[in-house]
Amino acid sequence: MTSVAVTAPITDERRAGLVAKAVQFLETGHVPDGLFAPGVFTDATMPTWRLQARGVDGLVAIRQAGHPYPGKIPRHRVDPIPSGFVMEVEETWTADGQAWYCRELFRADVSDEGITQLTVYCTGDWDEA
Repeated sequence: MTSVAVTAPITDERRAGLVAKAVQFLETGHVPDGLFAPGVFTDATMPTWRLQARGVDGLVAIRQAGHPYPGKIPRHRVDPIPSGFVMEVEETWTADGQAWYCRELFRADVSDEGITQLTVYCTGDWDEA
């Protein structure tokens, strides 16, 4: 695992702004300016596999492969950590005529450039059945 040096303390306001941008990204698939550092490292673990990528394009590719449809984050919780935040979300979306659901946990390390390291734990996608 890569260690990340935080260049400045993270204020509650900065953390809240990044969380709002993260929710926007999860719901739309579009990356808001300043959310991710250009060299962001992503480590995503699902029930039976693990994916890693470096850079914003790689992160977006992982996201689009797993959740290609816009969705909603009806609930989320954020816990501050010294290097950034941990965010737990419930996510819903519609695909192939069905309602889908998953729960995810994101651990984000932050620098002045945005999120530099994102670790994702996903329960897997659950259809209506």
